[in-house]
Amino acid sequence: MPSEFKKKVAIFVDVQNIYYTTKQIHKCHFDYNAFWAKATSNREVVEAIAYAIDRGDEKQKQFQNILKGIGFELKLKPFIQRSDGSAKGDWDVGIALDVMEYAKNSDVVVLASGDGDFDLLMTKIRKDFGVSAEVYGVAQLTAGSLINSASKFMPIEDDLLLQ
Repeated sequence: MPSEFKKKVAIFVDVQNIYYTTKQIHKCHFDYNAFWAKATSNREVVEAIAYAIDRGDEKQKQFQNILKGIGFELKLKPFIQRSDGSAKGDWDVGIALDVMEYAKNSDVVVLASGDGDFDLLMTKIRKDFGVSAEVYGVAQLTAGSLINSASKFMPIEDDLLLQ
C-alpha cells in the first residue's frame, strides 16, 4: 500500500448524547475541533454528520454554525414537547440508516455516542463491510455492549474537552 494512501472515514455524532454525557461527568463541553482533528488525522473524510435537536434558540444556532464551519453536515429534528411534559427527539434510526449507507464506501466509521442501541450496528458494519468501527464516548456513561462492539473505543476525556 503506498504511503500516500489515506483511509476513508465517515463520522457520525449523536450531539445530544455527547452533550449530556460530557456535561454530566466532566462538567464542561466536548471539543468538536479536537475531535475532528483526531478522527480525521491522515484520513479522507467521506461524510461527517452531526445529528441534533433544533430548539431554535440563538445560542444553539451559533453552535450549529460552529459545527458547519468545522466540516459537519447538520441534520436537525424539531424539539417536540409532549402534552405529558416529556420530550421527544431521537436520531437513532436516522444515524443507523446513514451509517449503513456510508460504511459501504469507507474504511473507518467513527461514531460519537454512548448509546448502547448502536452496538448491533457497529457489529454489523464490521462484519458486513469489513470497516473499522471507532466509538468515542464518555467512558462512565457509554454502554459496555457498545464499547465491546467497536474495533476501538476512544474515551472522551482531557484532550477532547473544552476546559
